[in-house]
Amino acid sequence: MSEQHNTLINELVNFLSGKGAHVSFAEAVEDLPADLRGKKPDNMPYSIWQLVEHIRIAQWDMLEFSRDASHQSPKWPDEYWPEEAEPESDDAWNQSLAQIENDLNEFISLLKNADNIYEPFAHGSGQNLLREALQIGDHTAYHTGEILAIRRMLGAWK
Repeated sequence: MSEQHNTLINELVNFLSGKGAHVSFAEAVEDLPADLRGKKPDNMPYSIWQLVEHIRIAQWDMLEFSRDASHQSPKWPDEYWPEEAEPESDDAWNQSLAQIENDLNEFISLLKNADNIYEPFAHGSGQNLLREALQIGDHTAYHTGEILAIRRMLGAWK
């Protein structure tokens, strides 16, 4: 592979991992008090838990779409957002965070091992691995910003 391609892959991995000018997803949820996971500040339509679950579901969907031509995406928007404002348990919270990390690592592995990140998927409508990488990074960064804003509203951010 060319040096330019390797540079692009490294930059994408850094972007997906939250390395750069912004707080990473992992940092945004680190040390969040359990009693604040389901709180909705005034005029906010969702809690941090709902954002975390939304990130998990959307990232999982993009990963599966990228590696499985028979993957069926959840129904938009209903199945991308949990109804419950808070996790049912600490285990549910931890499992969601672990799946986000694991799925991200799976996607990064796919990206690093792809022959051609520009080639459209045969099963899509023009999507390719590069587009999915950018979409995962952008989507996660957007909602990570919302998590930070909610933490600030709740007095739980430095």
